[in-house]
Amino acid sequence: MQNIANAETQTSLVGKLNGAAAKRALITGASSGMGLEYAELLAAQKVNLVLAARRREPMEKLAIELRQKYGVEIVVEPIDLAVPGAAARLKSSLDDKSLQIDILVNNAGYGLHGDFLDTSLERTTAMIQLNITAVTELSFIFGQDMATRGSGQILLIASILAFQPVPGFAAYAATKSYVLSFGEALHDELRPRGVTVTCLCPGHTETGFDSAASAPVSRMLRILTMKPRPVAQSGLRALSQGKASVLAGFMNKIIIFSNRLTPRSMQRAVMKSVTGG
Repeated sequence: MQNIANAETQTSLVGKLNGAAAKRALITGASSGMGLEYAELLAAQKVNLVLAARRREPMEKLAIELRQKYGVEIVVEPIDLAVPGAAARLKSSLDDKSLQIDILVNNAGYGLHGDFLDTSLERTTAMIQLNITAVTELSFIFGQDMATRGSGQILLIASILAFQPVPGFAAYAATKSYVLSFGEALHDELRPRGVTVTCLCPGHTETGFDSAASAPVSRMLRILTMKPRPVAQSGLRALSQGKASVLAGFMNKIIIFSNRLTPRSMQRAVMKSVTGG
């Protein structure tokens, strides 16, 4: 009974997706962090899943748990989307299994903290490949199918850092600016073709991002930190409502609104202080 109650609560919080029980979602970056939250929330709506990430073992463990809890079909696809051509290989693998993707959650991505010139160019370009190129390719490949059918949903994950330059996160913030601009433009392009595109902009979230990015966590960031579940809920709710973009968290909305009232030089200085740039 507790599982049923939890599922009903999650459904009401994210906004019920039309015909969710008949749908299949592809979640990239599904082995940890926010990917786990999207998987849980969608499975609670009886959405069948494809989990894609580099590490097979945590995805297999998650798949077992969600199958038992919600009775959904789950396919695990181990793949490194930072490798050129990976998106096409993933699509080919799903086509071979005759799996149609109705919801694409473009969650895979990571950040790098530190001065640009002190960071390995190889690491930076790999991040750009994952955060920009793979997101673009996946949106194109699966978006084509959705547009042909006249239905589909795509959730892109940007960041609060997308709204201004961020010293210390120069390349990462720039990749998220791309995702936000790309996502909002696609929202208008694909809406007449029956495809909803929504861009979620989280602030600092309690995931493994900081350790992966080798980033310090300032006192201010600790105050602003959100749990991953409400962030994921806000993204799926906005997707179900057909919004172009959404900022997760009231304080993050206040921060971005204040950007309209301050010069960009001040924005850079504030963000450098907050993020430890």
